[in-house]
Amino acid sequence: MPTKIRVPLTNFQFGELSPSMVSRTDLSVYNNAAKKITNLLIKSEGGLKKRFGSQKIYEFDTTIDTSKTQQIRIEPFIFSDDERYIVSFEHQKIRVFIIDPTTGVVSLTATITQDTDAVTLPITDSILQEISFVQAGDVMFIAHSSFAFLLLTRTSLTTFEVRPYVFDIDASDDIIYQPYYPFQPLGMTLDVDKTTGTGAILTTSADYFTSDHVGKTIRYQGNEIQITAYTNATTAVGTIRDKLEVHLDFNAFRTTEGIADVEVTQVAHGLNIGDAIVVDHAGSVGGISKNQLNGPRTIADILDDNRYVFVAGANATSSADGGGTPKIETHAPTISWDEQAWSSIRGFPTAICFHENRLWAAGTSSKPNGIWATKIGQFFNWDVGNGADNDALDLTATVGEINSIRHIVSNRDLQLFTSTSEFYIPSLTTSAITPTNAQIKSQTPYGASYVQPKPFDGSTIYVQRNGNVVREYVYDDSEGAYVSGALSVLSSHLIKVPKQLSIAQGALNRPESYAFFVNNDGTISVLYSDRVNKKAGWSEITTNGEFHSICTVDERVFAVGKYDLGDGTNKYILMELTDNANLDFSGEFSFTAGVATVSSQFNNGAVVAVVDGDDYYGEFTVASGQVDISSVSELTASNVEVGYKFDIEAITLPIDANAANGPITGEPRSVNKVTLDLYDTLSVSVNNTRLLIYQVTDDFSLSRTPVTGKKEFRLLGYSKDPVVTISQSAPLKMQVNGLVAEVIF
Repeated sequence: MPTKIRVPLTNFQFGELSPSMVSRTDLSVYNNAAKKITNLLIKSEGGLKKRFGSQKIYEFDTTIDTSKTQQIRIEPFIFSDDERYIVSFEHQKIRVFIIDPTTGVVSLTATITQDTDAVTLPITDSILQEISFVQAGDVMFIAHSSFAFLLLTRTSLTTFEVRPYVFDIDASDDIIYQPYYPFQPLGMTLDVDKTTGTGAILTTSADYFTSDHVGKTIRYQGNEIQITAYTNATTAVGTIRDKLEVHLDFNAFRTTEGIADVEVTQVAHGLNIGDAIVVDHAGSVGGISKNQLNGPRTIADILDDNRYVFVAGANATSSADGGGTPKIETHAPTISWDEQAWSSIRGFPTAICFHENRLWAAGTSSKPNGIWATKIGQFFNWDVGNGADNDALDLTATVGEINSIRHIVSNRDLQLFTSTSEFYIPSLTTSAITPTNAQIKSQTPYGASYVQPKPFDGSTIYVQRNGNVVREYVYDDSEGAYVSGALSVLSSHLIKVPKQLSIAQGALNRPESYAFFVNNDGTISVLYSDRVNKKAGWSEITTNGEFHSICTVDERVFAVGKYDLGDGTNKYILMELTDNANLDFSGEFSFTAGVATVSSQFNNGAVVAVVDGDDYYGEFTVASGQVDISSVSELTASNVEVGYKFDIEAITLPIDANAANGPITGEPRSVNKVTLDLYDTLSVSVNNTRLLIYQVTDDFSLSRTPVTGKKEFRLLGYSKDPVVTISQSAPLKMQVNGLVAEVIF
């Protein structure tokens, strides 16, 4: 005689599992997960709710190029509580959409193709995925290794402009407060033929210069020279911004009683006997007054590479060390020289963020493991000075290998994500990060892709460099270090080389937090996480087209989709994902006697669905710019939703249980009855058996009442792997809290 077992599936909190886990009935997650969850979102209570639809906002004029990974990337720009924007980055173009603070309506407010110097924007659709952004007030900083920082600046409620980033300069206009780095090989010298003025000839001891150095800045012993002409690989011409001086260490002079010789300590001075120098800012020493020390002098003797002698204007009355903090004006060959760290030759920072009131940047093509930070509160000043607490920082992240930094994230600490591993710079409880206490600590060995990591549910989530794993970078108190756990290990098939990540914290009128990963194939993988209750699960969102980009602005979610308008013409569309929509790429139209003109949104040949409130009329083909549903309804109404239908599907893992003589895995069995626990549902089917919801009064103007409660479905058939498939025939609201399956074997 057949045996019956009732198997409860009370929740789906662990989401869609990998096909490789279908046989893992031993896992605790088995009866709290599913084989497939498409276009349903996991709720915090464990149930599934049909995902939001999308409403059209704007049609882009971009020519679609399928060879490009991303042609449009949208990001939020939040200026104040009531002034919010969506920024669209495109090929040599930025569009800004304003969210009306009163009505919430989104509209285009600015289109920018040049910066304020009339230079074409260097942003291209080949690098959109690699660009980093950070915003402070009315300025968004835009970074990529191929161009200098750009500043997208809000100039009024409805106007924006793009400005070049300009470093701070000292009051005398002699010092540019930018980062520098010695790119030359060890031991290469730089010789300059004068100490001041224009037309200075710079000569290196080996090949160094290229024609690209014109316009760049070289520093000789910390003194800036702007290159004005290129002669050959060892020779260039430049303008000395002030004069070439060497700042000596404190009390670098030594006198000998009874003679005028002054011994000078200057590391790697490069001077020869007879060379002319100018002494400045020297204080008296050994009875020789400063007036007898300062001024033009001639090198009388070379003691070694670090010491030489000049003759003062008077004899010393005692042997002493002193001189205060003198400066020596000289142009002798030196190994102490460097070049601006960021340029079209050396590359620009790839990563950027704010942390502890500094602007941080990292990862150029010539110094991929370089990390820089501005002075505190001065976001255009990178002067390292003397290493004081408020001075800028210049660091290198290395533990024996070159790590190309791709992202920096401000979270519990300053987190660094490279192409091969993860690091962090600890934030101290007693003080901010300073030049003297900054420590770079290597943590995990996975590496990150170009998808910008985001803080999420107490951790930072990122896509591993291979594009097939999502990890969370979180501090483990028991380990005393950061760990990078694989969040996608149970649902690895859903991670398909993501190109963008966006976080929704309590958005879409729901308390849950979600992470949206836009995949290369146009789907969205959705992570639900509740760290406090140790719950996390994945699902997938698809559409009748492709998703291309996504961003969140407060509680609202926006996306760019690619859709066929009906006649084979594909367009990128800016949309809002909202519970007010049942369909995708939807709009509201007025019907008269069952006919509506929709040519403003759909072309002839488009197959569209029509929904009016709680009524679904079916799918129809646009012809002559119109939708005609008169064959099923003489509907006359405004605000009727027309758009593309999307399918929802939840498939359980094979229904399994333990019988008296062991598990029934692999045995032929039948799921003959399924009881769904529903909430506020208007359309649901189980294994293609529809739940019929009727209007039971004779007043047809009233809407049907959504179902809340338990509904029973009778099924037929045997299988060794029986599953329950939940779907719907009409694109209306649906929520399944759980189910009970009755199994006969």
